[in-house]
Amino acid sequence: MRILFLNGPNLNLLGQREPNVYGKFTLKEIEGQVRERAQRRGVEIDFRQSNSEGELVTWIQQAKGEFGVIVLNAAAYTHTSVALRDAISGVAIPTIEIHLSNIHAREKFRHESLIAPVCLGQISGFGADSYILALDAAINVIERTKAL
Repeated sequence: MRILFLNGPNLNLLGQREPNVYGKFTLKEIEGQVRERAQRRGVEIDFRQSNSEGELVTWIQQAKGEFGVIVLNAAAYTHTSVALRDAISGVAIPTIEIHLSNIHAREKFRHESLIAPVCLGQISGFGADSYILALDAAINVIERTKAL
């Protein structure tokens, strides 16, 4: 059971960038929390971050046959990237969209997600817990798929 966590632009600045919006945890600390829970659940995770849209697209394309679920915090690319949407659609790997903040309670331009229609679901607004909730959801998806 393998889950790929992908993180988009500026998430490398977590802990120092707008902590009132994104929380005080660094991405490394969030990764540590996810790894600890994944280990307890017997799940292998791969956790990556890039500020490059093309690199995220490449990682999504390479995930086919390697991962059961993708968890994607596309950050600003959520609202702009047709390329990420097409990559998700193209690989047909169940993908869970996540956000630290509630994008629907923020600026109007953040309300629309271009990737949401090709994702299995969306988790937003729970801070670092969005990652833990996504891990649990991803495990459930994989277990249900195996049961079929």
